[in-house]
Amino acid sequence: MMHLADAAEEEELSTDDVAIIFGFLSYQDIMRARVCTTWRDAAKKTLVPPSEFVVESERSYNAMRVMATSLPNLQQISISPFNKGGKKRRISGHGHKFIDGDDPDETIAAITATWTTFDINIIANFRKLRSLKVEAAVSLNGRYPVLFNFAFLQTLNISRYCYLMSSMKWDLNMLVGCPSLKVIQCDVDGNLTGNLKSLRVLKDTLEEVLVRCGSIRGNFMDLADFPRLKYLNLVGTNVTGDIRNIHGHDFPTLESLKLPMFVHGGVGYKFQLISDVPSFMHAIHLLLQRTPMLTLFRKYILSNHINWSLSADSPDWYEYDGDEWDGSPNPPLRLRFIQAGSRLGWSWCTRFYAGVESCEINWLDPEPSRDSDEYEIYIEELHRIERDIDFVLYRGYHQPPSEEEYRRIVWSR
Repeated sequence: MMHLADAAEEEELSTDDVAIIFGFLSYQDIMRARVCTTWRDAAKKTLVPPSEFVVESERSYNAMRVMATSLPNLQQISISPFNKGGKKRRISGHGHKFIDGDDPDETIAAITATWTTFDINIIANFRKLRSLKVEAAVSLNGRYPVLFNFAFLQTLNISRYCYLMSSMKWDLNMLVGCPSLKVIQCDVDGNLTGNLKSLRVLKDTLEEVLVRCGSIRGNFMDLADFPRLKYLNLVGTNVTGDIRNIHGHDFPTLESLKLPMFVHGGVGYKFQLISDVPSFMHAIHLLLQRTPMLTLFRKYILSNHINWSLSADSPDWYEYDGDEWDGSPNPPLRLRFIQAGSRLGWSWCTRFYAGVESCEINWLDPEPSRDSDEYEIYIEELHRIERDIDFVLYRGYHQPPSEEEYRRIVWSR
């Protein structure tokens, strides 16, 4: 490094020249290289290559405080629970906290009043920040607008954790201060609020959205015209809607879609009537045909991780007749997709996974022609399905038997 300094002095490299050279170094090397005024000034101008700087102790916090003025163009910061002696304690961050924000939880503020306090507001100096991660259990209490005011921020990740001494509050409408945001990953417990419509200010930039918080509401179709959105996961929110409303021009670049149970057709959705299901499945079939971009959605539902079933509040629902030890079959009140070759179908079944007993398959596609190459594949896969799934018990039933019929089947075994 000193050879470079000598060369700089001999050739009289300008501050801008040195800043360009620094742009190929890590933030650690740049900080060590500030051996003269020119180089210190160059460091302040350098756009630091992406490299995660983790604030996880008093020492690393003090380093961030120095870099806030010495290396303000740092692009990637992660805030973790403070640890003691290099090892994270079970109660992470205990004894250390960031200053309380706006509208703090007064109980938590009182309990943590004697803790060592650090100023989170210095993060505002990093005006070129591209990635910000706030990890589980960081002691933040209240609202922190400073965390949502970065013009160049592209990735925001706020982790989930049930930590009693953390009560960070924020709303989706605060993201208006991050107009370049591409990725939102917010897996939090209860202090995130807002409506999905607030994300419309990011329509032209958003590519990935993972939001899990029961306080989030709205309709997932509010994001249907986002031109760059590839990944959407809203499981765990109170977002509503109906996947049958997706049309060919909606979600033009979407590759993966996971929706909450409050969406008609979301993960864990529960049907109110058995008679509602055939028309719904037909609509899903048409959706998959007219919307080829939902390739990963198709794979997801075919893996039967979507967990559709009949609601316990349905007038068609009835209790399991037996206990887990007597071998009595469950009533077939769950739904699964079945695919043999290119032929797609669905059935009512007893379980989502192992030990499945199933009603007859309701095919959505016609059987392949016996003269086609596809027919042999179809028959081979159909035989495999028949080996894995027991169709004998409910043979002849394309929908769940009535409660009376179910009891008779159970007692006749």
